[in-house]
Amino acid sequence: MRKQADLHTHTKASDGTCEPAENVRLAKEAGLAALAITDHDTVAGVAEAIEAGAQHGVEVIPGVEVSSVGNGQDIHVLGYFVPYEDQAFQERLVSLRETRHQRNQLLIARLQELGIPITLENVYRRKQGTDKNIGRPHIAEELVELGVVATIQEAFDKYLGKGAAAYVNPPRITPQEAITLIKEAGGVAVLAHPGLYDDDELVRELIAFGLDGIEVNHPDNDELQKLRYSKWATEHGLIMTGGSDFHGWRGEEPFHAMLGSHTASLDAVEQLREVARRRKWEKV
Repeated sequence: MRKQADLHTHTKASDGTCEPAENVRLAKEAGLAALAITDHDTVAGVAEAIEAGAQHGVEVIPGVEVSSVGNGQDIHVLGYFVPYEDQAFQERLVSLRETRHQRNQLLIARLQELGIPITLENVYRRKQGTDKNIGRPHIAEELVELGVVATIQEAFDKYLGKGAAAYVNPPRITPQEAITLIKEAGGVAVLAHPGLYDDDELVRELIAFGLDGIEVNHPDNDELQKLRYSKWATEHGLIMTGGSDFHGWRGEEPFHAMLGSHTASLDAVEQLREVARRRKWEKV
C-alpha cells in the first residue's frame, strides 16, 4: 500500500533538471501516493505536474519554496496548497525572483574579482525557456564546465555556499514575511530543512511567530536534529513534513537526494490540506 508523500521536489521551473511530469513519473515508480512541487519562488511547474498526476494516479500538491534571509543567511519557507493560478500571488513571486537575479549578478561579480572567467550571459544561456529562474546550482554547473571545480559540491564549498569566497546575500524578505506571504495567500507555511541553518534560536522564533509545520525528514537533517524538531513539533502542534529536496541529476548522482528517499506520512498531507481548507474559508 502506498502511504507516503515526498513533499519537497524541484523541477526545471527553478533549479531542477527534470520536467514536472518526470518528477511525477518518478513518484509513481517509487510507489508514492502524493508529491509536492516546490520550486524556488515560482509555481510555473505545478500545472503540468497536476496533469501528469491525474494520468499516473499520484496526487500533486501545489507548492513553492520561498526565499528569505534571516540572521544573515538564506532561510527557505515551504508553502503548500498555495493558489498557483492566482495572478496576484504569481506577481508577488516575480518580485522574489528579481531579488534572486540581483544575487546572481553579485555572485558573478565576486567570482570575476577572484579571477574566474565566468559571465552572467553564459550562466543564463545554460537554462532554456522563458522563465529563467536561475539559482546557485546553475552557477555551480558553469564553474564545473569551466574546470574551476570538479563537482557541484566543491563549487558550493569553495565559492557559493554560506561563508565561501563568493557568497553574497542581498536584502530579501525576512522569514517572518515569507510565512505571512504564504498564509495570507491561503497556503500552509513549513520551515524547510532547519538542520542547514545551525540556528535553533531562529527556528524557535519562527515557531513562535506562526509556522504551521517543520520539515523533520530531510537529507540535511541529522538524526539528533530530527528528534529535536519532532519534539518541538509535538510541543507546539506543528505538522511534521518530509521530503527529498530532489533537484534531478548533477552528472549521474541525484541532487540533493533521490525522489522518494525522504518522505512524510499521508496523515501529514491531510493535516496540511485541512489547514489550507480552514484558511480558505476564513478568507471568504
